[in-house]
Amino acid sequence: MTPSPVGYFTKQENIAVTGVADMVIRSLLDKQQFHDPLEAALRLGISSATWPLFGLLWPSGARLAERLATRPVRAGERILEIGCGLALSSLVGHRRGADMTASDCHPLAGAFLAENVRLNGLLPLKYRHGQWGRLPQDSDFDGPPPVSALALAVPDLAISGRFELIIGSDILYERDEAGALADFIDRHAAPRAEIWVVDPNRGNRAHFHRNMAALGFAMVQDTLDRLARPGVEAYHGRMLTYTRSRPDHRVAV
Repeated sequence: MTPSPVGYFTKQENIAVTGVADMVIRSLLDKQQFHDPLEAALRLGISSATWPLFGLLWPSGARLAERLATRPVRAGERILEIGCGLALSSLVGHRRGADMTASDCHPLAGAFLAENVRLNGLLPLKYRHGQWGRLPQDSDFDGPPPVSALALAVPDLAISGRFELIIGSDILYERDEAGALADFIDRHAAPRAEIWVVDPNRGNRAHFHRNMAALGFAMVQDTLDRLARPGVEAYHGRMLTYTRSRPDHRVAV
């Protein structure tokens, strides 16, 4: 357990991912951690209850990292991880030599990523601010936000360009009938692109499937269920793989 000088506790662990050397990961100590004195996270729609979620390692993130660890590295291919949290998959891909960009909306995700890059002796890994859905407005709060809070909550570096592979784990946490996530992916996906989403069976796939189909993505899914065994917890979920290969991709459904 390591006390942070800025108000929360962290821990450091060696994480085994088949296909690469163990990753050294600094994470929050537990779900009880919270530190948002300038309301930087709150003004991005991140409540005190959800604040620590970015800084924990999750089973679906490990399954995504395992898949990326066995995928051949392709020259010239750009890979984007969305909703990365601690960005285990991005770190794994980066270690293997892939052109990775990690992205999240949490104000501290970039700093945690930079520290984990350092702990693993890696070269700098690209990080960008990435957020889908409605952003809270100033009118949602009492009084204007401090300038310092705005500077922390809205990084200058947003996602730019398009990517041949976009990956994410446990990002279907809302029904998203309006299709904000699918539209976000569409804005950053190359005309010929592949999308990986690891979903721990949260029950929100139907709307996402429809929204992705409307944008020209075909989907196949694989079951990732795993029984518990000594040292390994059971897991229930699916790998959703979407592909698109037509430049004129918008279709009616």
